[in-house]
Amino acid sequence: MTALEDPALATERVARALQGSTGALAATAIARLEERHAWYGALGPQERSWVGLVAQGGIAAFVTWFRARAERPAVSADVFATAPRELVRAVSLHQALQLLRVVVDVVEERVTELADAGEQPDLRADLREAVLRYSREVAFSAAEVYARAAEARGAWDARLEALVVDALVRGEADDDLATRVAALGWAHDVPVAVLVGTRPAGAADAVVADLRRAARTVADDALVGLRGERALLVLGASGEDGPLRAAASLAPRLGAGPVVVGPVVAGLAAAGRSARTALVALTAARAWPEAPRPVAADELLPERVLAGDAGARRALADRVHAPLAAAAPALAETLRAYLVSGRSLEGTARALFVHPNTVRYRLRRVAEVTGWDPAVPREAFVLQVGLAVGALAERPGRRSGAPEPTAVP
Repeated sequence: MTALEDPALATERVARALQGSTGALAATAIARLEERHAWYGALGPQERSWVGLVAQGGIAAFVTWFRARAERPAVSADVFATAPRELVRAVSLHQALQLLRVVVDVVEERVTELADAGEQPDLRADLREAVLRYSREVAFSAAEVYARAAEARGAWDARLEALVVDALVRGEADDDLATRVAALGWAHDVPVAVLVGTRPAGAADAVVADLRRAARTVADDALVGLRGERALLVLGASGEDGPLRAAASLAPRLGAGPVVVGPVVAGLAAAGRSARTALVALTAARAWPEAPRPVAADELLPERVLAGDAGARRALADRVHAPLAAAAPALAETLRAYLVSGRSLEGTARALFVHPNTVRYRLRRVAEVTGWDPAVPREAFVLQVGLAVGALAERPGRRSGAPEPTAVP
């Protein structure tokens, strides 16, 4: 190349030289990539071949673009069209940019050699400017490709997550569910609880995304689903009360109205029980406007009994009626008399013909046996409903706490 050579002819000559060495440049780039970055060596043979296609395609695309430098066409993302979509999963955006940097370095070295061989400083400057501009545009194109892939994956994950939550509520804990959960990245074998409340205002996608982000900051794993006007958050967190702490943190993010957290279960496979219990309890929570937020489903046992929840009826009978009958018949009789008298110690003592201190002692025993204190109004209500469901479950003709018949002398 001489100083009098036409710039267009000089550009074409450089482009032809680059095109003729495309294969060699791609091989050099791949060798340098393997030398500099360990992640390339960890790829499988198929993935490495995809990376080679991208490297060779990038060099060829630069030659085509450089030839049309007068029109300065936009840089296309077709650099990545030579490799299948799976490359986006096999190679991260950070790794793709490292690949592009290596390819650009190799091309720039070759361009510099071609430019320095002549005597046209304008061409040399133009070549370097072209490489810089092209590398910048390809980097933006790569970011766009990965952004679209992330959006598509996010939409797919959202649909899959909704299917998983729906399957958990229906109790479909099969192999397909396990596969779907694994695809969503649920990797921890931790206690799980389900939080249920009114969905916040806003578009469904935005609501789910916001709840998911918040949930994953306080829980090890989280799934979010919407069922009509209700929002369900499946929370997995380490520690015996980890899911309950996570639920307490997330309750303010749900819409107005009661918020219920289901019982803590051993793992995701049993989360359906927690979800179904929480959904029933959410309906029953309307009967206790003063309930805390969130309220545990087990704290709503009386309201759930009134709502027709058979599980709550059995739970109250097992936790109130049965242990009192097993401990001492006088405990149930004293509790019943205490509740009937309006929680009056003196009235109960007169009705049973015992000293008030005896009543106090028996009521303390009731609290020890059941875990609910008759002196607390809310807990007295729980005990009263427990006695009622226990009496309904008894065999006819036998009243709990009634003394065994004795012979008349």
